[in-house]
Amino acid sequence: MPSPTHRIASRRLFLASMAFASLASLSGCGLLVVGGSAATTAVVATDRRTAGEQVEDQSIELKAGSEMRKLVGDNGRVAATSYAGLVLLTGDVPTAQDKQKAGDIVSRIEKVQRVVNELRVGPVTDISVRTNDTWITSKVRTALINTKEVPSRTIVVQTERGVVYLLGKVTDAEGQRAAKAAAGVSGVNKVVKLFEIISPESLIDPDASTAAPQGGSSAGASMAVPGTTVEEGAQALPVQ
Repeated sequence: MPSPTHRIASRRLFLASMAFASLASLSGCGLLVVGGSAATTAVVATDRRTAGEQVEDQSIELKAGSEMRKLVGDNGRVAATSYAGLVLLTGDVPTAQDKQKAGDIVSRIEKVQRVVNELRVGPVTDISVRTNDTWITSKVRTALINTKEVPSRTIVVQTERGVVYLLGKVTDAEGQRAAKAAAGVSGVNKVVKLFEIISPESLIDPDASTAAPQGGSSAGASMAVPGTTVEEGAQALPVQ
């Protein structure tokens, strides 16, 4: 029969194992508690944005969504996708003035660095088209996951009327592979790269630097990040 000392030691070992298992399960839940090591490590390990950037992007999207509902209400549909302060606006607005206002409003949101305004002026897109866009996005994500040497977990995919937008921090080679994979998905009309291009060296040494951001224009402020260049909305890859 086990001694009292042995039973106590076994109980302590059991409780320690349960505590470890609980922490392990929490680490896979994403960014639950800002500043908590267990909560942030899993996110940062699969996303090249810092934990702070991820929180800021979530805040930007929430604020932009609220502002866009005030602007167009039920007369339009605006989706704001933020990645490291770059905000992509897609959807439908009634007038050209609304499109301009949307870009101006979002550009003034705290932490927004640039706005790429791809809003369409016209009636709200039919639900069947939007459903198909969701399906295309799912297929593109799968294609990126299945493509070698593409950091799929740090790439955000947004589809609007068959046009696929790719956002993320990637090397030039990674960006080219990702765009090619997306262009090969059935139903895709065009691929637009909105990547922040980083040097291969910066993946090892964050302080490594390359050329200045590439040319182009968009609403809002521009951002120069050490070790990166930025591909603007004009970087489109037509589908064969």
